[in-house]
Formats: sequence, C-alpha cells, structure tokens
Amino acid sequence: MGIKQKHCFISGRVQGVSYRYSAQQQAHQLGVTGWVRNLTDGRVELLIQGETEQLEHMLNWANKGPLFAEVTSIDISEQSLDQTFTDFEIR
Repeated sequence: MGIKQKHCFISGRVQGVSYRYSAQQQAHQLGVTGWVRNLTDGRVELLIQGETEQLEHMLNWANKGPLFAEVTSIDISEQSLDQTFTDFEIR
C-alpha cells in the first residue's frame, strides 16, 4: 500500500479544547506521523502520514475531535510526500 499524506484544515470550536494534544495522543495510538498546529483564524491545521487504514481512522477522529470540540467542517487534500516524519508533533 505505502505511506500516504493528508493535509487538513479543521473549523469549528477546535482551539482551547485540547484538540492538538488529543490529536497527538490519537496519532501515537494509531501509529500516524506528522504535525498539528493552531492557526490565527481559529482553525486547526493537521498534516498526517500513514497507511490508508491508519489515515481513515485518524480522519474519523478529526471529524469529531476531543470531548469539548465542535467540528463544523474539515477540508482534506491528499498530497505527495515531500518529507517523511518519524513522530507526530504539536507545532
């Protein structure tokens, strides 16, 4: 199958609700690599790398987020790998 990469912009109540920390925990649990960060416009940006099934599970989680998050939309694009990550970090 091979490693794939997805780039996401998550909108809604996703800052101040431990979204980044929870994303990191979920990524570690699934074996997904990449990063997550808050944007100044209130969205969260997520870049994930992994096998197709791992990414599907991570995206399912991203659509809900942690307990107090309210995800209203998620914009997902598949990208070619320009760099590979060995861990998942909060930026």
